[in-house]
Amino acid sequence: MVAAASILTRNYCESLFFVVGKIDFPPIKALSAWSCFCKASCHNRARKRGCAGTKSVMARTSSQKRKTAETDIVLSLDLDGSGNSTIETGIGFFDHMLTLFSRHSLIDLQVKTMGDLHIDAHHTVEDTAIVLGDALRAALGSKEGITRYGHAYLPMDETLARVVIDLSNRPHLEFRTPPNAASAPNFPLTLTEEFCRALASNLRCNLHVELLYGRDGHHIAEAIFKGIARALRVAVAIDPRVKGVPSTKEAL
Repeated sequence: MVAAASILTRNYCESLFFVVGKIDFPPIKALSAWSCFCKASCHNRARKRGCAGTKSVMARTSSQKRKTAETDIVLSLDLDGSGNSTIETGIGFFDHMLTLFSRHSLIDLQVKTMGDLHIDAHHTVEDTAIVLGDALRAALGSKEGITRYGHAYLPMDETLARVVIDLSNRPHLEFRTPPNAASAPNFPLTLTEEFCRALASNLRCNLHVELLYGRDGHHIAEAIFKGIARALRVAVAIDPRVKGVPSTKEAL
């Protein structure tokens, strides 16, 4: 009796056959099906490990902390998430805005902010946006393969907002609203502008936000936050046709 072993390997998938007494191979059709199964299983495992096939795909995640005399913030995110979030800022309306930001950008987001709300909401909103911008920039890494640009028109009943973003590494905000645009009852429109300014400065992006028209302050803020989410969702997406960084400078 002679023991023989045959190891079949394809795309990192291994099938081990031990047969005592003779060498035995599975039928060709069964072997082909087995190879396809192995390839798919290996690809799924590789994605979970952070690689696909032979090409490395880094996990686009980030965790950030920031503590000052005014706020204490812990934030984590996953650019390639499904829009799940856990948000605690102490400001109900702001929690609502960040929750819908996560849902519509498909970025998984966890935020815990403790701020000096006995003064007002300004520091809490601005500093949370600072940390969010830092985390987004860190998760993007070298920006290889990203779409880079994104835009969205976002209607909210009588309100329409337009948001355009360029992940250019050049921070700039254009925030345009009609004169005397309404604020939400418990969230001044100026806070939405400060959020956008801090986000653009720390993400280091061009961010253009324009309220085309609208009357209800809640709808106005919601259209802007959702518009940023939808524009960012496009901009951070990986385009398989893009080789390297999407810039003639070859750096962003």
